[in-house]
Amino acid sequence: MNAHDFSFEPAAKIVGRMQVLAGIGAATLVAGLFFAPQRVWLNFLLVSYYLVGLAVAGMAWMAIQYVSGAHWSTALRRVPEAMAGILPLGAVGIFCVLIFQPSLYPWTGGLHVEGDAPGFKLMWLSLPFFRIRAVVYLLGWLGFAWAMLNISHRQDSDGDLSHTRKNTRLAALFLVFFGVTFWLASFDWIMSLEPEWYSTIFGFYNFAGAFLSGLAALTLLLVWLQGHSALKNVIREQHLHDVGKLLFAFSTFWAYLWFSQYMLIWYANLPEETIYYVRRLHGFWQPLFVLNLVLNWGVPFFALLPRMNKQRVGVLVRVSIVLLAGRWLDLYLMIMPPFSGGKPQIGIWEIGLVAGLVGVFGLGLLVALRRAPLVPVGDPYLAESLHYHA
Repeated sequence: MNAHDFSFEPAAKIVGRMQVLAGIGAATLVAGLFFAPQRVWLNFLLVSYYLVGLAVAGMAWMAIQYVSGAHWSTALRRVPEAMAGILPLGAVGIFCVLIFQPSLYPWTGGLHVEGDAPGFKLMWLSLPFFRIRAVVYLLGWLGFAWAMLNISHRQDSDGDLSHTRKNTRLAALFLVFFGVTFWLASFDWIMSLEPEWYSTIFGFYNFAGAFLSGLAALTLLLVWLQGHSALKNVIREQHLHDVGKLLFAFSTFWAYLWFSQYMLIWYANLPEETIYYVRRLHGFWQPLFVLNLVLNWGVPFFALLPRMNKQRVGVLVRVSIVLLAGRWLDLYLMIMPPFSGGKPQIGIWEIGLVAGLVGVFGLGLLVALRRAPLVPVGDPYLAESLHYHA
């Protein structure tokens, strides 16, 4: 196959729209720093963590395909690779929060510790160590992303199977490193906003949400590229069907972890744990709490339950949009209640930064897709993927 046949050049109209959205986000951020600084910084943390989640979900997808020896997805690989390529943008956002506004975390002003290991908690929640850990997490993910993408792109020129073997070994190492560090990063960046509360399942729950939103973004991108690029004759109905099955499965996996966390805390009824749900089950938060479950599980489950719906482009697109909105709501419920004054606030600051998130993600993705052919033309397993029949 010829690499030039799969080069990608986005339409100027799409680039322009993404630039407008990114500009709206930048203007909202700058204005918010003057008029509503805490609210804007919290939303900036939300969208930055969302962006990081989409990027590492792309990396996790690649790694799982390599380690499992799955060849059906080879033709689709450049899309999750492009998602992984936006990780530096999310990393910059996280670093900005940790450097310029660490006061979002209440423990930076002093921490009252109770329990069996107060010394460990005081050590763990110390600002220098907090920042060092963030550097380790993000640089580790960036290093793996750079290495895996570089090897994949080199294979386009020589078609050597050894590149696949190298990436398989790297993918196995990444999955171990990622499993530990993303779990800890979720504790650090999100759970420590309420340092009096803890849940050992919180890291797994955040992985489920990030990977589910990554699958939703991947689905939308595959559908869009199928209609607007050289992938028109590459992405088959069977590919979309398998992605639809993964959406269905991981939506239910997310719901399983959601229920596990809620049920165990409800059953134990310990004050230091129940405070999290008390804040989110009263007043105007309660409808959002229920809506979160509906968006992230109810709608996807019933929409994708029929076999044929997993192949219907219209259904997949609508479900993916619902899941991406559900991920934002899920993060909003994790981050905002302790700072909101008792009721949710969704207005210009939230909408503006969400627009910026879409614009930055879109621009970063368009740049990443231009760096290599849309199909890994040198991969020895590409022919198997192109003729895939489920």
